[in-house]
Amino acid sequence: MSTLELTKQLMARASVTPADEGCQQVLINRLEALGFTAERLRFGETDNLWLRFGTQSPLICFAGHTDVVPTGPVEQWTSDPFLPIERDGKLYGRGAADMKTSIAAFVTACERLLADQPDYPASIALLITSDEEGDAHDGTTKVVDVLRERGELIDYCVVGEPTSSTVLGDTIKNGRRGSLSGNLTVIGKQGHIAYPHLAINPVHTFAPAMADLTREVWDEGNEYFPATSFQISNINGGTGATNVIAGSLNVKFNFRFSTEVTAEQLKQRVHAILDAHNIQYELAWSLSGQPFLTDAGRLTEVAQAAIAAECGVRAELSTTGGTSDGRFIKAIAKELIELGPINASIHQIDEHVNVADIEPLSNIYQRMLVSLAV
Repeated sequence: MSTLELTKQLMARASVTPADEGCQQVLINRLEALGFTAERLRFGETDNLWLRFGTQSPLICFAGHTDVVPTGPVEQWTSDPFLPIERDGKLYGRGAADMKTSIAAFVTACERLLADQPDYPASIALLITSDEEGDAHDGTTKVVDVLRERGELIDYCVVGEPTSSTVLGDTIKNGRRGSLSGNLTVIGKQGHIAYPHLAINPVHTFAPAMADLTREVWDEGNEYFPATSFQISNINGGTGATNVIAGSLNVKFNFRFSTEVTAEQLKQRVHAILDAHNIQYELAWSLSGQPFLTDAGRLTEVAQAAIAAECGVRAELSTTGGTSDGRFIKAIAKELIELGPINASIHQIDEHVNVADIEPLSNIYQRMLVSLAV
């Protein structure tokens, strides 16, 4: 079965997060036949899978997720989102780009490699979860805990997230920024707007602090990361009436931060700014991902060489974009990158990949397996 046909088989399963809908069993059926050992790791409602071939070093791991985001309004799709269809050189359906094409390419790359090299002198693993698009609490992070506890560490990891921008292979993610969110409640005193001396307006008390927070230079970034960014996403306060001063103000904000600063340092600096303005407040923090980075080296060089040989493209290294499960895996992986198809349509109506990119992606993965074993 070609990579295209396997991609279609996976896409036809409506695995909206955290459902797997049998996708992982398809992988087990294909890879156990090659000598992989399958280990199911279910936590809560999440299906996780660890497939491994061999015991030799290095251990090369492909990582990804079988779950997809909801379709949105089905009537807005040109065709059934779970009926993969080829049209005008593209394969349409939910999960086409994010990321069932990559998972299929993992499998067929392994199949071709082991057909050519049954005594392959390294180990291969697949780490697959059904909860990357959701809260991710019972997915890859739990598998990493299991692997770490038993000392099963990864030398090279390739996460199949869609990283390409314009053409296949033009971008490799060698890191991601961290994500730290704050839920701030500024406490005031509600009152009549005509008697402000009898009230405390939390909008007014927060305004100078907001100016300081938005002007603050948190760091300068580095050669891989842009400067850390502070952004307010929501501000809510008031009763809706035009003659009432709000009793409190809720502010939601987020840091996308580089490796030049820690989450604890950001928290301390925010509290220092708020305290300097004598604001009465409550602040709850949520850290959804630490920044991670793989310096240019063996893995990035092998990936760039494989892309150049297969596609004639010089891949650029990038750390832009949101978070991925790479933030968990990097804790047990010496080197980690993300490499997959074009990401322009992910999470959108009529998600798609170029049919012409599907087999080359599998070939890139196979070339990397060959080179990394040397």
